[in-house]
Amino acid sequence: MNKKVILAFSGGLDTSYCAKYLSETLGYDVYAVTVNTGGFSKEEEKELEKKALNLGVKEYRCVDAQEDYYNSCVKYLIFGNVLKNNTYPLSVSAERTIQAQEIAKYAIEVGADAIAHGSTGAGNDQVRFDLIFQVMCPNIEIITPIRDMALSREEEIEFLKNHGYEMEFQKAQYSVNKGLWGTSVGGKETLTSRNYLPEEAFPSQVQETQPSELEIEFKNGEVVAVNGESFNHSVYAIQKIEELASAYGIGRDIHVGDTIVGIKGRVGFEAAAASVIIKAHHLLEKHTLSKYQQMMKSQLSDWYGNWLHEALFLDPVMRNIESFLTDSQKTVSGKVFVTLHPYRFILNGIESDHDLMSDKFGSYGEANRAWTGEDVKGYTKIVSNSLNIYHQINKNIN
Repeated sequence: MNKKVILAFSGGLDTSYCAKYLSETLGYDVYAVTVNTGGFSKEEEKELEKKALNLGVKEYRCVDAQEDYYNSCVKYLIFGNVLKNNTYPLSVSAERTIQAQEIAKYAIEVGADAIAHGSTGAGNDQVRFDLIFQVMCPNIEIITPIRDMALSREEEIEFLKNHGYEMEFQKAQYSVNKGLWGTSVGGKETLTSRNYLPEEAFPSQVQETQPSELEIEFKNGEVVAVNGESFNHSVYAIQKIEELASAYGIGRDIHVGDTIVGIKGRVGFEAAAASVIIKAHHLLEKHTLSKYQQMMKSQLSDWYGNWLHEALFLDPVMRNIESFLTDSQKTVSGKVFVTLHPYRFILNGIESDHDLMSDKFGSYGEANRAWTGEDVKGYTKIVSNSLNIYHQINKNIN
Protein backbone atom coordinates (compact mmCIF):
# COMPACT_ATOMS: atom_id res chain seq x y z
CA MET A 1 0.00 0.00 0.00
CA ASN A 2 1.13 3.51 -0.80
CA LYS A 3 1.64 5.98 2.00
CA LYS A 4 -1.14 8.50 2.65
CA VAL A 5 -0.59 12.24 2.40
CA ILE A 6 -3.20 14.87 3.24
CA LEU A 7 -2.94 17.85 0.89
CA ALA A 8 -4.37 21.24 1.87
CA PHE A 9 -6.00 21.94 -1.50
CA SER A 10 -7.10 25.35 -2.77
CA GLY A 11 -7.23 24.51 -6.48
CA GLY A 12 -4.60 27.06 -7.44
CA LEU A 13 -1.38 26.40 -9.32
CA ASP A 14 0.72 25.56 -6.26
CA THR A 15 -1.62 22.97 -4.78
CA SER A 16 -2.39 21.55 -8.25
CA TYR A 17 1.34 20.99 -8.71
CA CYS A 18 1.56 19.38 -5.27
CA ALA A 19 -1.26 16.95 -6.09
CA LYS A 20 0.55 15.66 -9.20
CA TYR A 21 4.02 15.73 -7.69
CA LEU A 22 3.03 13.87 -4.53
CA SER A 23 1.24 11.09 -6.40
CA GLU A 24 3.31 10.64 -9.55
CA THR A 25 6.81 11.55 -8.35
CA LEU A 26 6.73 10.57 -4.67
CA GLY A 27 4.17 7.78 -5.00
CA TYR A 28 1.73 8.85 -2.28
CA ASP A 29 -2.01 8.29 -2.18
CA VAL A 30 -3.19 11.90 -2.08
CA TYR A 31 -6.19 12.88 0.04
CA ALA A 32 -7.04 16.46 -0.94
CA VAL A 33 -8.87 18.59 1.61
CA THR A 34 -10.42 22.03 1.20
CA VAL A 35 -11.55 23.78 4.38
CA ASN A 36 -14.40 26.21 3.73
CA THR A 37 -14.16 29.13 6.15
CA GLY A 38 -16.65 31.18 4.19
CA GLY A 39 -14.84 31.45 0.87
CA PHE A 40 -16.68 28.96 -1.34
CA SER A 41 -20.19 28.50 -2.69
CA LYS A 42 -21.62 25.02 -3.27
CA GLU A 43 -20.94 25.40 -6.99
CA GLU A 44 -17.32 26.36 -6.34
CA GLU A 45 -16.92 23.37 -4.03
CA LYS A 46 -18.07 21.07 -6.85
CA GLU A 47 -15.56 22.65 -9.23
CA LEU A 48 -12.76 22.14 -6.70
CA GLU A 49 -13.71 18.49 -6.30
CA LYS A 50 -13.73 18.00 -10.08
CA LYS A 51 -10.33 19.65 -10.39
CA ALA A 52 -8.83 17.57 -7.59
CA LEU A 53 -10.09 14.29 -9.03
CA ASN A 54 -8.82 15.25 -12.50
CA LEU A 55 -5.40 15.71 -10.90
CA GLY A 56 -5.52 12.08 -9.79
CA VAL A 57 -6.09 12.40 -6.05
CA LYS A 58 -7.40 9.28 -4.35
CA GLU A 59 -10.04 11.13 -2.37
CA TYR A 60 -11.36 14.68 -2.03
CA ARG A 61 -13.14 16.24 0.92
CA CYS A 62 -14.49 19.74 1.54
CA VAL A 63 -14.90 20.50 5.23
CA ASP A 64 -17.51 23.14 6.06
CA ALA A 65 -15.88 24.88 9.02
CA GLN A 66 -17.76 28.19 8.91
CA GLU A 67 -19.60 27.77 12.19
CA ASP A 68 -16.56 26.26 13.94
CA TYR A 69 -14.45 29.11 12.59
CA TYR A 70 -16.85 31.64 14.09
CA ASN A 71 -17.26 29.79 17.40
CA SER A 72 -13.55 29.26 18.01
CA CYS A 73 -12.12 32.51 16.67
CA VAL A 74 -14.23 35.15 14.90
CA LYS A 75 -16.52 35.85 17.84
CA TYR A 76 -13.50 36.72 19.99
CA LEU A 77 -12.27 39.10 17.29
CA ILE A 78 -15.65 40.82 17.61
CA PHE A 79 -15.63 40.76 21.42
CA GLY A 80 -12.16 42.32 21.33
CA ASN A 81 -12.83 44.78 18.46
CA VAL A 82 -9.58 43.39 17.04
CA LEU A 83 -7.95 45.36 14.23
CA LYS A 84 -4.28 44.62 13.57
CA ASN A 85 -2.38 47.93 13.53
CA ASN A 86 -5.78 49.62 13.98
CA THR A 87 -6.59 48.61 10.40
CA TYR A 88 -6.84 44.94 9.51
CA PRO A 89 -9.49 42.54 10.91
CA LEU A 90 -7.09 39.57 10.59
CA SER A 91 -9.14 37.94 7.86
CA VAL A 92 -6.52 35.52 6.48
CA SER A 93 -4.52 35.14 9.70
CA ALA A 94 -7.55 33.75 11.51
CA GLU A 95 -8.62 31.55 8.58
CA ARG A 96 -5.30 29.78 8.15
CA THR A 97 -5.14 28.81 11.80
CA ILE A 98 -8.57 27.17 11.69
CA GLN A 99 -7.93 25.55 8.29
CA ALA A 100 -4.70 24.01 9.59
CA GLN A 101 -6.50 22.57 12.61
CA GLU A 102 -9.18 20.95 10.44
CA ILE A 103 -6.54 19.42 8.17
CA ALA A 104 -4.62 18.08 11.17
CA LYS A 105 -7.80 16.49 12.54
CA TYR A 106 -8.46 14.80 9.21
CA ALA A 107 -4.86 13.55 8.99
CA ILE A 108 -5.22 11.92 12.40
CA GLU A 109 -8.63 10.49 11.47
CA VAL A 110 -7.38 8.67 8.35
CA GLY A 111 -3.99 7.70 9.79
CA ALA A 112 -1.97 9.78 7.34
CA ASP A 113 1.78 9.39 7.00
CA ALA A 114 2.29 12.99 5.87
CA ILE A 115 0.62 16.37 5.43
CA ALA A 116 1.43 18.68 2.53
CA HIS A 117 0.70 22.32 1.79
CA GLY A 118 1.59 24.61 -1.08
CA SER A 119 3.11 27.53 0.81
CA THR A 120 6.23 29.20 -0.48
CA GLY A 121 9.11 30.18 1.78
CA ALA A 122 8.27 33.88 1.63
CA GLY A 123 5.11 34.41 3.70
CA ASN A 124 3.26 33.92 6.96
CA ASP A 125 1.12 30.94 5.99
CA GLN A 126 4.00 28.44 6.01
CA VAL A 127 4.53 29.19 9.72
CA ARG A 128 0.83 29.01 10.55
CA PHE A 129 0.39 25.62 8.87
CA ASP A 130 3.65 24.10 10.13
CA LEU A 131 3.16 25.22 13.72
CA ILE A 132 -0.37 23.82 14.00
CA PHE A 133 0.70 20.52 12.44
CA GLN A 134 3.73 20.18 14.69
CA VAL A 135 1.59 20.71 17.79
CA MET A 136 -1.49 18.67 16.83
CA CYS A 137 0.18 15.78 14.99
CA PRO A 138 3.93 15.93 15.73
CA ASN A 139 4.64 12.45 14.37
CA ILE A 140 3.23 13.17 10.91
CA GLU A 141 5.75 14.35 8.31
CA ILE A 142 5.22 17.78 6.72
CA ILE A 143 5.94 18.02 2.97
CA THR A 144 6.18 21.40 1.23
CA PRO A 145 7.37 20.93 -2.38
CA ILE A 146 7.05 24.56 -3.50
CA ARG A 147 9.03 25.84 -0.53
CA ASP A 148 11.62 23.06 -0.42
CA MET A 149 12.46 23.18 -4.14
CA ALA A 150 11.98 26.96 -4.49
CA LEU A 151 9.95 26.35 -7.63
CA SER A 152 9.06 29.10 -10.05
CA ARG A 153 5.59 29.43 -11.52
CA GLU A 154 6.95 28.46 -14.92
CA GLU A 155 8.52 25.26 -13.55
CA GLU A 156 5.23 24.23 -11.96
CA ILE A 157 3.32 24.83 -15.21
CA GLU A 158 5.87 22.86 -17.23
CA PHE A 159 5.67 19.91 -14.82
CA LEU A 160 1.86 19.79 -14.99
CA LYS A 161 1.86 19.95 -18.79
CA ASN A 162 4.44 17.16 -18.98
CA HIS A 163 2.20 15.02 -16.78
CA GLY A 164 -0.84 15.49 -18.99
CA TYR A 165 -2.72 18.06 -16.96
CA GLU A 166 -4.07 21.15 -18.67
CA MET A 167 -5.58 24.09 -16.78
CA GLU A 168 -5.92 27.82 -17.22
CA PHE A 169 -2.35 28.81 -16.41
CA GLN A 170 -2.67 32.54 -17.03
CA LYS A 171 -1.84 34.32 -13.81
CA ALA A 172 -4.57 36.56 -12.52
CA GLN A 173 -3.60 40.20 -12.19
CA TYR A 174 -4.73 40.17 -8.56
CA SER A 175 -4.69 37.34 -6.04
CA VAL A 176 -7.89 37.15 -4.02
CA ASN A 177 -8.55 35.11 -0.88
CA LYS A 178 -12.17 35.23 0.27
CA GLY A 179 -13.48 34.18 3.68
CA LEU A 180 -16.20 34.85 6.23
CA TRP A 181 -14.26 37.65 7.93
CA GLY A 182 -12.93 39.41 4.84
CA THR A 183 -11.19 39.12 1.48
CA SER A 184 -7.50 39.81 0.94
CA VAL A 185 -6.34 41.35 -2.35
CA GLY A 186 -2.74 41.33 -3.56
CA GLY A 187 -1.23 42.78 -6.72
CA LYS A 188 1.68 44.74 -8.11
CA GLU A 189 0.57 47.81 -6.14
CA THR A 190 0.85 46.04 -2.78
CA LEU A 191 4.44 45.06 -3.56
CA THR A 192 5.33 48.74 -3.31
CA SER A 193 4.98 51.28 -0.50
CA ARG A 194 3.47 53.95 -2.72
CA ASN A 195 0.44 52.86 -4.73
CA TYR A 196 -3.16 52.07 -3.79
CA LEU A 197 -5.18 49.32 -5.43
CA PRO A 198 -7.41 50.38 -8.33
CA GLU A 199 -11.17 50.06 -8.16
CA GLU A 200 -11.26 46.97 -10.38
CA ALA A 201 -8.93 45.05 -8.04
CA PHE A 202 -11.66 44.71 -5.41
CA PRO A 203 -14.05 41.80 -6.02
CA SER A 204 -17.13 43.67 -4.71
CA GLN A 205 -17.89 46.59 -6.96
CA VAL A 206 -20.09 49.50 -5.84
CA GLN A 207 -23.71 48.80 -6.76
CA GLU A 208 -25.60 51.04 -4.32
CA THR A 209 -25.25 54.82 -4.32
CA GLN A 210 -28.22 55.94 -2.22
CA PRO A 211 -27.87 55.79 1.58
CA SER A 212 -29.71 53.05 3.46
CA GLU A 213 -30.31 52.27 7.11
CA LEU A 214 -28.89 49.19 8.83
CA GLU A 215 -29.95 47.93 12.26
CA ILE A 216 -27.67 45.42 14.00
CA GLU A 217 -28.82 43.69 17.16
CA PHE A 218 -26.28 42.20 19.57
CA LYS A 219 -26.87 39.77 22.41
CA ASN A 220 -23.93 39.33 24.81
CA GLY A 221 -21.62 40.69 22.13
CA GLU A 222 -22.81 38.47 19.29
CA VAL A 223 -24.82 39.57 16.26
CA VAL A 224 -28.24 37.92 16.43
CA ALA A 225 -30.41 40.02 14.09
CA VAL A 226 -30.05 42.34 11.09
CA ASN A 227 -32.81 44.81 10.18
CA GLY A 228 -35.17 42.91 12.45
CA GLU A 229 -34.41 39.52 10.88
CA SER A 230 -33.16 36.95 13.40
CA PHE A 231 -30.59 34.27 12.56
CA ASN A 232 -29.99 30.89 14.20
CA HIS A 233 -26.22 31.42 14.02
CA SER A 234 -24.11 34.57 13.83
CA VAL A 235 -22.35 33.28 10.70
CA TYR A 236 -25.49 33.95 8.68
CA ALA A 237 -26.00 37.38 10.24
CA ILE A 238 -22.42 38.25 9.25
CA GLN A 239 -23.08 37.06 5.69
CA LYS A 240 -26.23 39.23 5.54
CA ILE A 241 -24.32 42.33 6.67
CA GLU A 242 -21.57 41.52 4.15
CA GLU A 243 -24.17 41.35 1.37
CA LEU A 244 -25.68 44.72 2.33
CA ALA A 245 -22.47 46.65 3.08
CA SER A 246 -20.23 45.28 0.30
CA ALA A 247 -22.67 46.69 -2.25
CA TYR A 248 -21.43 50.12 -1.10
CA GLY A 249 -17.73 49.28 -1.38
CA ILE A 250 -17.38 49.55 2.40
CA GLY A 251 -14.44 48.07 4.31
CA ARG A 252 -11.62 48.56 1.80
CA ASP A 253 -8.10 49.40 2.90
CA ILE A 254 -4.45 48.37 2.72
CA HIS A 255 -2.78 46.83 5.76
CA VAL A 256 0.92 47.37 6.40
CA GLY A 257 2.49 45.24 9.07
CA ASP A 258 5.32 43.06 10.30
CA THR A 259 5.26 39.50 9.03
CA ILE A 260 6.13 36.47 11.13
CA VAL A 261 9.24 35.94 9.00
CA GLY A 262 10.60 39.38 9.90
CA ILE A 263 9.90 41.59 6.88
CA LYS A 264 7.31 44.29 6.29
CA GLY A 265 4.26 43.24 4.31
CA ARG A 266 1.47 45.10 2.55
CA VAL A 267 -1.88 43.62 1.54
CA GLY A 268 -5.16 45.05 0.35
CA PHE A 269 -8.44 43.83 1.71
CA GLU A 270 -12.17 44.38 1.73
CA ALA A 271 -14.07 43.38 4.82
CA ALA A 272 -17.44 45.10 4.77
CA ALA A 273 -19.13 43.03 7.46
CA ALA A 274 -16.08 42.95 9.73
CA SER A 275 -15.58 46.72 9.48
CA VAL A 276 -19.21 47.56 10.25
CA ILE A 277 -19.65 44.93 12.99
CA ILE A 278 -16.45 45.81 14.87
CA LYS A 279 -17.24 49.53 14.91
CA ALA A 280 -20.89 48.95 15.81
CA HIS A 281 -19.92 46.54 18.60
CA HIS A 282 -17.32 48.98 19.91
CA LEU A 283 -19.90 51.76 20.05
CA LEU A 284 -22.30 49.52 22.00
CA GLU A 285 -19.50 48.68 24.43
CA LYS A 286 -18.73 52.35 25.02
CA HIS A 287 -22.29 52.69 26.27
CA THR A 288 -22.50 49.47 28.27
CA LEU A 289 -19.06 48.78 29.77
CA SER A 290 -17.21 50.55 32.54
CA LYS A 291 -14.16 52.68 31.89
CA TYR A 292 -11.78 50.08 33.29
CA GLN A 293 -13.41 47.17 31.49
CA GLN A 294 -12.74 48.98 28.22
CA MET A 295 -9.14 49.74 29.18
CA MET A 296 -8.32 46.14 30.09
CA LYS A 297 -10.17 44.78 27.06
CA SER A 298 -8.19 47.02 24.74
CA GLN A 299 -4.86 45.73 26.06
CA LEU A 300 -5.81 42.05 26.06
CA SER A 301 -7.46 42.31 22.65
CA ASP A 302 -4.27 43.71 21.13
CA TRP A 303 -2.33 40.75 22.52
CA TYR A 304 -4.98 38.33 21.27
CA GLY A 305 -4.79 39.73 17.74
CA ASN A 306 -0.99 39.77 17.71
CA TRP A 307 -0.66 36.19 18.94
CA LEU A 308 -3.28 34.99 16.47
CA HIS A 309 -1.36 36.68 13.65
CA GLU A 310 1.91 35.16 14.87
CA ALA A 311 0.50 31.58 14.68
CA LEU A 312 0.27 31.18 18.48
CA PHE A 313 -3.46 30.39 18.56
CA LEU A 314 -2.89 27.14 20.47
CA ASP A 315 -1.03 28.81 23.35
CA PRO A 316 -3.19 28.35 26.49
CA VAL A 317 -3.01 32.07 27.22
CA MET A 318 -5.38 32.53 24.26
CA ARG A 319 -8.04 30.51 26.09
CA ASN A 320 -7.48 32.69 29.17
CA ILE A 321 -8.04 35.85 27.15
CA GLU A 322 -11.12 34.33 25.51
CA SER A 323 -12.58 33.68 28.97
CA PHE A 324 -12.03 37.31 29.92
CA LEU A 325 -13.54 38.58 26.67
CA THR A 326 -16.59 36.32 27.03
CA ASP A 327 -17.20 37.46 30.61
CA SER A 328 -16.94 41.11 29.52
CA GLN A 329 -19.90 40.70 27.14
CA LYS A 330 -22.59 40.06 29.78
CA THR A 331 -24.07 43.54 29.33
CA VAL A 332 -23.20 44.09 25.65
CA SER A 333 -26.72 43.65 24.32
CA GLY A 334 -28.81 46.07 22.30
CA LYS A 335 -29.29 47.60 18.86
CA VAL A 336 -26.88 49.75 16.87
CA PHE A 337 -28.19 52.01 14.11
CA VAL A 338 -25.98 52.53 11.05
CA THR A 339 -26.32 54.45 7.78
CA LEU A 340 -24.54 52.96 4.77
CA HIS A 341 -23.04 55.26 2.11
CA PRO A 342 -20.71 54.55 -0.81
CA TYR A 343 -17.28 53.71 0.67
CA ARG A 344 -18.25 54.68 4.23
CA PHE A 345 -20.80 54.29 7.01
CA ILE A 346 -22.10 56.36 9.92
CA LEU A 347 -22.82 55.04 13.41
CA ASN A 348 -25.94 56.94 14.46
CA GLY A 349 -26.45 55.57 17.96
CA ILE A 350 -27.65 52.67 20.10
CA GLU A 351 -30.51 51.40 22.19
CA SER A 352 -29.80 49.13 25.14
CA ASP A 353 -31.28 48.22 28.49
CA HIS A 354 -27.70 48.33 29.79
CA ASP A 355 -26.91 51.85 28.52
CA LEU A 356 -24.82 53.55 31.22
CA MET A 357 -25.56 56.94 29.70
CA SER A 358 -28.74 57.15 31.77
CA ASP A 359 -30.34 60.50 32.53
CA LYS A 360 -31.22 59.18 36.01
CA PHE A 361 -27.73 60.25 37.07
CA GLY A 362 -27.28 63.45 35.09
CA SER A 363 -26.57 64.81 31.62
CA TYR A 364 -22.96 65.63 30.72
CA GLY A 365 -22.37 69.38 30.67
CA GLU A 366 -26.00 70.08 31.55
CA ALA A 367 -27.09 68.77 34.94
CA ASN A 368 -26.03 66.32 37.65
CA ARG A 369 -28.11 64.36 40.13
CA ALA A 370 -25.43 62.31 41.89
CA TRP A 371 -23.12 64.93 43.37
CA THR A 372 -22.88 68.59 44.36
CA GLY A 373 -20.47 71.37 43.52
CA GLU A 374 -18.97 71.07 47.02
CA ASP A 375 -18.34 67.34 46.37
CA VAL A 376 -16.34 68.25 43.27
CA LYS A 377 -14.28 70.85 45.15
CA GLY A 378 -13.25 68.27 47.75
CA TYR A 379 -12.57 65.60 45.15
CA THR A 380 -10.27 67.78 43.03
CA LYS A 381 -8.36 68.94 46.13
CA ILE A 382 -7.58 65.35 47.13
CA VAL A 383 -6.75 64.20 43.58
CA SER A 384 -4.44 67.17 43.01
CA ASN A 385 -2.58 66.69 46.31
CA SER A 386 0.13 64.32 45.06
CA LEU A 387 0.65 66.42 41.93
CA ASN A 388 0.89 69.59 44.00
CA ILE A 389 3.57 68.05 46.26
CA TYR A 390 5.58 66.86 43.23
CA HIS A 391 5.54 70.22 41.47
CA GLN A 392 6.30 72.20 44.66
CA ILE A 393 9.29 70.01 45.50
CA ASN A 394 10.58 70.06 41.91
CA LYS A 395 9.62 73.58 40.88
CA ASN A 396 13.18 74.41 39.80
CA ILE A 397 13.34 71.47 37.37
CA ASN A 398 12.42 72.29 33.78
